[in-house]
Amino acid sequence: MNVDFPQLAAIRLGFGLSPLMPPPQDPAELLAGLGLAAPEPGSMTSEQAREMTKLRTRLRRARYDSEAAEKEYSVQNKLMGRQLARDLQGRIARAVDDPFGFGERLVQFWSDHFTAVPTGLANNPLGSAYVNEAIRPHIGGRFEDMFFAADTHPMMLVYLNQNTSRGPNSMAAQRQPDKALGLNENLAREAMELHSLGVGAPYTQADVRQLAELLTGLSYNLQKGFEYLPQIAEPGAETVLGVSYGGENKATLRDIRLALRDIARRPETAQHVSRKLAIHFVSDSPSADLVDQMAAKWRETDGHLPQVYRVMMTHPELEATFRQKVRQPFDYMVAALRALGVTGKQVMALDFPQLPAILFQPLAGMGQRWMRPVGPDGWPEAPEAWIAPQLLAARISWALQTPRKFVKPLPDPRDMLQTALGGTQSPELDWAVPKAENRAEGVALILASSDFNRR
Repeated sequence: MNVDFPQLAAIRLGFGLSPLMPPPQDPAELLAGLGLAAPEPGSMTSEQAREMTKLRTRLRRARYDSEAAEKEYSVQNKLMGRQLARDLQGRIARAVDDPFGFGERLVQFWSDHFTAVPTGLANNPLGSAYVNEAIRPHIGGRFEDMFFAADTHPMMLVYLNQNTSRGPNSMAAQRQPDKALGLNENLAREAMELHSLGVGAPYTQADVRQLAELLTGLSYNLQKGFEYLPQIAEPGAETVLGVSYGGENKATLRDIRLALRDIARRPETAQHVSRKLAIHFVSDSPSADLVDQMAAKWRETDGHLPQVYRVMMTHPELEATFRQKVRQPFDYMVAALRALGVTGKQVMALDFPQLPAILFQPLAGMGQRWMRPVGPDGWPEAPEAWIAPQLLAARISWALQTPRKFVKPLPDPRDMLQTALGGTQSPELDWAVPKAENRAEGVALILASSDFNRR
């Protein structure tokens, strides 16, 4: 099937077509829209998240002092317990309103690439802050800056237990030799294996340990927030992939930035992350030619991401593999709302208990619990992870029940078929939709179709 760039870009690189806004006309327009994914004024910060958690901790201790204190603790607990649903609401609203969708798709991709799960209710606000501070500002910049921001962010330090890591020969360890102050290699290992070089790259366990020692000093706690603490850092220089970082006495935050920059610019990182981008946006088995061209541009530009994206969006494989990728549940839900002409304002108007019932719980039913991937490698790309019978049944149920909660009257399915799929629909769907008994059935038929569930 020959697909024009506007439809191709909207469906494959964004969240689908919308009757409310035209698709991007060329790669330049698509890339120019990346700035729309920047953090919004008033969005959650790590400092705000820390204050929320500190308040909850104080109220929890005081909740038995009086009935008023118990009530105040209950209110704060409920607020933080609802944070994940509110975060999902905001992310869906932004994705629905993004004219082209590519920026918000990248926020989703990079948040998953640098997975940091806010385990426990107390860390829910920090999870929101992480995306605002470490991911959104850098999707249109260089990979090395996002790499540093993500792997030194308080959420990542907490998730991978880096805030408990101590240099074996640090001042803290020497002062308390009987206390368990051990080195934690989690962050160093994931930084190399998942975030940059990839499995099978030419690094050793010694490199992991040396990077782990270099990362000691990174700290986050509720009292002071993020800090670099020399007293817990391993003294002396560390050698990572043959390069020495840090002086005779100790490393610094600048040395950590330099080490991550050098790793980000290595050819193995260019190859690994380029391939991961191609898998997510183009094909589960991208060609060597596509990945090699993206990696070559990465090396040429020191990982300037928009230029790497441009190679991907202008490569003939983007069209040749049309409809070979299954939409993940979040992508599917946003694409459906866009196709219906739903606005971000309508999404943000949802409140409890409607919000979890319409968005949060159905997303989990489709197999994607918000901010809760199973491990640090994020959500799977393989189609079988998303098209099991029970998961497909959840999509069909949502497609039957949800549209009328946002749009009254529902659109004519024959018109929606064109606005949602832009003429790329199969002859079978073209034949079936006009034969639907009513609008609700016709709309559900479109949203449940293979044409719509694949991009």
